[in-house]
Amino acid sequence: MYKEMTEEKLEKIVLRIEEGEGAYVETPWVVDLGEGRYRMENCPFYYYGVAAGDIVGAEYSEEEERLVFTKVLEKSGNKLVRVIFENPADKEGPEKEHLAKLVEMGCSYEGANQKYICIDIPRDVDLFKVCNYLTENNIQWEHAAPSYAELYPDE
Repeated sequence: MYKEMTEEKLEKIVLRIEEGEGAYVETPWVVDLGEGRYRMENCPFYYYGVAAGDIVGAEYSEEEERLVFTKVLEKSGNKLVRVIFENPADKEGPEKEHLAKLVEMGCSYEGANQKYICIDIPRDVDLFKVCNYLTENNIQWEHAAPSYAELYPDE
C-alpha cells in the first residue's frame, strides 16, 4: 500500500543535500500550517533526519522560486528506512511479499522507483522490529530518520 497523501493544499519544499563539491535537491510535499511551519506529507528519498509527519520550518527563496527547508521544528515520532531491492517490487515475488509484510506490521511505503523504496514507520510501530525483519531477510536497507548517526552517535 502506497502512502496516501492528505486532501489539504500541498506545496513543494526544497531539501538540499550538499555532498563534496556537488549538491542534490529533492522536493517532497508539505502542507502549510502557517507562520513558516509545514508538515511533511511524504518521505524524502535522499535527505536524512526528516520523516513524513514532521513539522519543519521553511522560507520562500527568490532564487529557488519555492519554499526551502530550514530545520525540523517538531518530530512526529514517525521513522523512515530506505530499502533497495534486487528485483522490482511490482512483480510477483519476494519483494512484493516483503512490502506486504511491512504493511501488515503497520508501515506504509512509497517508491522512487520499483527497486528503491522508502518505508514509513508510524510512531506506534517498533523501528527495531522492522529493521530486524529487513536484516533477517537479507534486504539492503539504511536508516534515514532517525539517521544511523543519530541512533548510534558513538560509532
